[in-house]
Amino acid sequence: MTDDYTSMIDDYTSMIDDYTSMIDDYNFALCLTHDVDRPYKTFHAPLYALRDRDPEHLRSLLPGTNSFWTFDRIMDIEDDLGVRSAFYFLSEQRLFRDRPPREWLTKDGWRLFAGRYSLDDRRLRDLICELDAGGWEVGLHGSYESPTDRQRLAAEKRTVECVLGKPVRGGRQHYLRHSVPETWEHHQAIGLDYDCSPGSAESYGFDHGYSIRRPFDDEFVVFPLTIMELALPSVETDPEGAWRECERLLEEAADNGAVMTVLWHPRFFSELDFPNYAELYRRLIERAQELGGWVGSPGAYYDRLDHPTPSIAPRRPG
Repeated sequence: MTDDYTSMIDDYTSMIDDYTSMIDDYNFALCLTHDVDRPYKTFHAPLYALRDRDPEHLRSLLPGTNSFWTFDRIMDIEDDLGVRSAFYFLSEQRLFRDRPPREWLTKDGWRLFAGRYSLDDRRLRDLICELDAGGWEVGLHGSYESPTDRQRLAAEKRTVECVLGKPVRGGRQHYLRHSVPETWEHHQAIGLDYDCSPGSAESYGFDHGYSIRRPFDDEFVVFPLTIMELALPSVETDPEGAWRECERLLEEAADNGAVMTVLWHPRFFSELDFPNYAELYRRLIERAQELGGWVGSPGAYYDRLDHPTPSIAPRRPG
């Protein structure tokens, strides 16, 4: 991929943002997403116990106790507010089973592949079925090495679909890793309708514009990420300051008819490990509703859009 082509795609997609008129009578849209990275605390328990000098974290090592399993809390919050979100599930390699021994004692090996889960896990399979039955969207969280590997992406999609029992619609790449436009070409080729990968874990805002994107001038849609909870300032120590930033972005979205997408990892709903994040998420939804926003999953938003008739889009060089 060349820099010139990347620039051409950016220019082209900015010209066709007009296809994304706001749905119905809503002022803006707030799309809710959760990347399911680590539903089990595992090695984080002793690490957090040392970090916080709090042995309470070690309780997650006991059978039947796991502070990262917060799905009931998420569903309760959203059910109470009458909204639904998307949960993107990962089919990632695991450190000691799939990775070479030379990575077993490396920092990146542990960061990327240790403590991951298998979708053969009965508890996770039951969770996916429960989410689907309750109206939540289940999607794909493409693995770390999948952005330029169509076969791997297709296999991971089939793994999630095997549990779900029906096709998945879209998702987000792990660590937001994607190659433009190659990853989107792979997504479209394997049957996905949308991607939510563009964004940052270090900054927040509408850096990618106020609208969804259509990189190929057809029905495939890209939802830029507006807020990842990790990027917000001082949530644990200054929750009101973090809330002011969230409210500011909601008001900016309302003023500009924007599509605003947020990511809250499930583990951030643990009050023990990440205090104040769950309440901030609730306030975000409540304020969006007060401002006249549509709130739901990207898949549900996609279904309410008027999609363009396919036309000639720029070709990749070569």
